[in-house]
Amino acid sequence: MFQAWGYVLQKIALDFFIAFGVVFGACMLAGIGAVLTLQPPGLTMKNLAENIKIWAVVVAIGGSIDPVRYIEFHLSQGEINPAIKQVLYIIGAFMGAHIGTELIKWICDGGVKP
Repeated sequence: MFQAWGYVLQKIALDFFIAFGVVFGACMLAGIGAVLTLQPPGLTMKNLAENIKIWAVVVAIGGSIDPVRYIEFHLSQGEINPAIKQVLYIIGAFMGAHIGTELIKWICDGGVKP
């Protein structure tokens, strides 16, 4: 049993970092693109971070509607454990995307102000 939950924790961590990387990497590259096209990089990065957050979650959990179908199928069969695992994966991915978005906002706002 503990071995199975160890895999779940690994998958949650992986989903977290995938979503974080999608937001952070996309915004950093968008900032470079904004500089090259003479746009304000901070504003471009902050706007993109908000807009790409949900897509980062989708990428991290598999890129399709299958995880939602998985939850629905198992709940309709009365199997709670697989559905809970899938919800935890989605929460982990959302947390990664959210922290990535907050980090981009923090960077664009100049960090901590005294």
